[in-house]
Amino acid sequence: MTVAEFEEIKRKVLRQLEDQLPENLTYHNASHTADVLEQAQYIAQQEGFTNEEEIMLLKIAALFHDTGFLKVYKNHEAKGCAIVRVQMQHIFDEAALEKICGLIMATKIPQKPLTPLEEIICDADLDYLGREDFGPISNALRLEFLANNIVKNDREWQEKQISFFEQHKYFTATSNSKRNSRKQERLQELKTIFSLQYGL
Repeated sequence: MTVAEFEEIKRKVLRQLEDQLPENLTYHNASHTADVLEQAQYIAQQEGFTNEEEIMLLKIAALFHDTGFLKVYKNHEAKGCAIVRVQMQHIFDEAALEKICGLIMATKIPQKPLTPLEEIICDADLDYLGREDFGPISNALRLEFLANNIVKNDREWQEKQISFFEQHKYFTATSNSKRNSRKQERLQELKTIFSLQYGL
């Protein structure tokens, strides 16, 4: 696949997400997908990946990893696999599609990557946890969870986020070096805020 061909697929997928995703998906939207695509490429480069075929599979998986939200909320990863199989069957063989689906399924929480490429997409998907733009991105997820009844109120959201932080870990050396220290500081900040608000 040429760079131009990939860019055309990217344009179509992002446009589809922009036009068709429900408005209450304030986190799982086209901007998130574009961010995951960018971070996946960066981490792969930092991790020393040079195989162009593998990198292309990673890029396609990043692009399609949340397309399942076009159809369902729960278990969207499996739906995303079905979508990529239909839309990419004329470009990739079965073995490649299987790898792409493995990458998409690896992003399911709790993340359980089995290969170095799967570790990369997992870390790219949650890169924001250790970034300085965490605040607005986290708030977008809070609004989405409230709108979709994943949590009932802000207290439940804060409890869920703290629990998630405690269980999450980065897999690649790049993300551990670049993001983990700030993520750990942020966990302590979240606990302090929760304690001050609820007197615990």
